Amino acid sequence: FEGYGPNPEAMRDLVSRGAKLIVTVDCGTNSAVSIEAAKEAGADVVVLDHHQVGGPLPAANAVVNPNREDDLSGQGHLCAAGVVFLCLVQTAKVLRGRLPEAAQPDLLSLLDLVALATVCDVVPLTGVNRAFVVKGLQVARQQKNEGLAALARVSRIGEPISTFHLAYLIGPRINAGGRIGDAALGSRLLATDDPVEAGTIAETLDRLNQERQQMELEMLAEARAEADAELAGGNGPAIVVTASQTWHPGIVGLLASRLKDHARRPAFAIAFNANGVGTGSGRSVSGFDLGRLVREAADAGLIVKGGGHGMAAGITVERAGLGALRAFFEERAAADVFRLQDEESLAIDGALAAEGATLALLDALEKAGPFGAGHVAPVFALPRH
Repeated sequence: FEGYGPNPEAMRDLVSRGAKLIVTVDCGTNSAVSIEAAKEAGADVVVLDHHQVGGPLPAANAVVNPNREDDLSGQGHLCAAGVVFLCLVQTAKVLRGRLPEAAQPDLLSLLDLVALATVCDVVPLTGVNRAFVVKGLQVARQQKNEGLAALARVSRIGEPISTFHLAYLIGPRINAGGRIGDAALGSRLLATDDPVEAGTIAETLDRLNQERQQMELEMLAEARAEADAELAGGNGPAIVVTASQTWHPGIVGLLASRLKDHARRPAFAIAFNANGVGTGSGRSVSGFDLGRLVREAADAGLIVKGGGHGMAAGITVERAGLGALRAFFEERAAADVFRLQDEESLAIDGALAAEGATLALLDALEKAGPFGAGHVAPVFALPRH
């Protein structure tokens, strides 16, 4: 009964099994009811999150979130793993003062995992995020983490690990467990010191990823057909909303991302269950805050719950309310989305002659990396070629 994010039943169950402290990671900021249930059951709760705040903060013992309205850190671009890492750094500092004779943890050795999360969550590679990824790649290339080493083998990575490998080979395999299998596989893999166990789990995740890819292809064909039908008349809707009862809820985020690129506008994909309740995921285009729109829909009572950030959001919606939600999206988003489409352009960083496209240039560009969200790879034009 856990699903996505904390819920009261799961919290009470954890306390009934002896939990005294519950730490929520990458969620919890907008889960006041669930956290109150945990507190009433007798547990302390610490929230480590980075999502935008959609209302009053929960009554947790601590809510560590750089996107709190009262936060002055300027670190709102961190992913949840970055928030956790900085909390570990501060915790270690406090404990060193209290226990100076105790062994000190090597927190820098964990930066491979922070880099993995930073890249896969597509947060801007600027500021401390950039430092995390640069140092984290150095750690990852040593392959001291048995789980990452096993994933590199099943992914057939025969060169130093890069942001490309994290984003497109390693990350999708870890996520496959949570999408269509057992979400605990990824955490077990990254935490194990046993190379045999790591190899077994990595092979399982590789198989699940292949199954996920096939499911995604079938679902995407159906979703694109629905989207194309909506777009056939004139401009079509400002936000594409597709839905089906046959889709797997663990893959709707991937569908939304593909649909966003296909339609050149924000898109949602929703998987309905037999009870008519849908789990949906949305992806946005640069310049349009999808998380804010979802929070407004929640405030208007059009969805059961929802949240997110500028470029991505998740919702729970009843089938009977889908029409009203589409109308709300159109009313609130049309002007901004179509304006952004009119302003679309291809940014060219420089002109390049064919003889200038050399290995030396590639080496120089490599030194300017790693590239990703917020620090995109340069684009060159070859005029009159």
